[in-house]
Amino acid sequence: MTNYKAKNRLTAQAYIDGVLSGNRVILSRAITVIESNLESDKLLAKDIIQAILPASGNSVRIGVTGVPGVGKSTFIEVFGKHIINQGHKVAILSIDPSSQRSKGSILGDKTRMEALSTLESAYIRPSASGDTLGGVANKTAESMLLCEAAGYDVVLIETVGVGQSETAVHGMTDFFLLLMLAGAGDELQGIKKGIMEMADMVVINKADGDNIKKSELARLQYQNALHIFPQSESGWMPVVTTASSTKNIGVDAVWDEITKYTELVVKNGYFNKNRNHQKIRWMYNNINEALKHLFYGSKDIASKLTALEKQIIASEISPVKAAQDIIETFKKSFE
Repeated sequence: MTNYKAKNRLTAQAYIDGVLSGNRVILSRAITVIESNLESDKLLAKDIIQAILPASGNSVRIGVTGVPGVGKSTFIEVFGKHIINQGHKVAILSIDPSSQRSKGSILGDKTRMEALSTLESAYIRPSASGDTLGGVANKTAESMLLCEAAGYDVVLIETVGVGQSETAVHGMTDFFLLLMLAGAGDELQGIKKGIMEMADMVVINKADGDNIKKSELARLQYQNALHIFPQSESGWMPVVTTASSTKNIGVDAVWDEITKYTELVVKNGYFNKNRNHQKIRWMYNNINEALKHLFYGSKDIASKLTALEKQIIASEISPVKAAQDIIETFKKSFE
């Protein structure tokens, strides 16, 4: 293995042994290496991932998303406790929104799900989403592999809000869970069709008190809406249920449906087929990210881009022609 000289870094073998033994402190430090953009850490990360790969993959991967204010954190905390009570170990990877100025995560580490984070069988790790969805998809996928190698057999990937990151999360999970709220008016206005099509299950959360009737109406509307979409390749018909995280009502039914789904797709072969597609997609994501860094990391490209920007603003060159010129410059650098 490669020797690494970065400060505060262990040897690759120390990270590997720590992760495989289920050491949560070492797991966190290994994920920090994965998320780093230092070149030495990238090399270290590759060695760690390659070594733990045979011990990964043995989990149910669940994506969780929903509109702002739907109560994702409360739901995940109650849901996580329920899964742990069933004898499982749960890892939660939460993709937090990032400050575009500081590039850091807005939400602090473990400021949410406090009760769950104290449990030995739970591991919670927020990650700043940063500028690139491809980057966060790759690093979250690698973090997921580390959690699996550390013995977590259920991995929840939470996205904050409803947006483009859902596509990335859907592309790395086995089951996609969409949380919604009941409200006045058209229940389908607040959600994009594309995200509805990705959902394996829709849960109308906060279905308690005066909200029970509205939640049941919303459940019927969403169930009808889901029947419009063509059946998934998995052979699974998406389910819509109601739940109350604060009252702990209906949360167990969500896990029951996920269990049914897993049994179905393992039996019909879709589970392995989907995992294989994800691995291939992951490779192409990494290629795209590496090419982007190679391109924008070139000093010649950077200086030429600055000049082209000025020419575009002055209407001396079209954006299309400028793009062609910069690509030609990049191609010549390899001749």
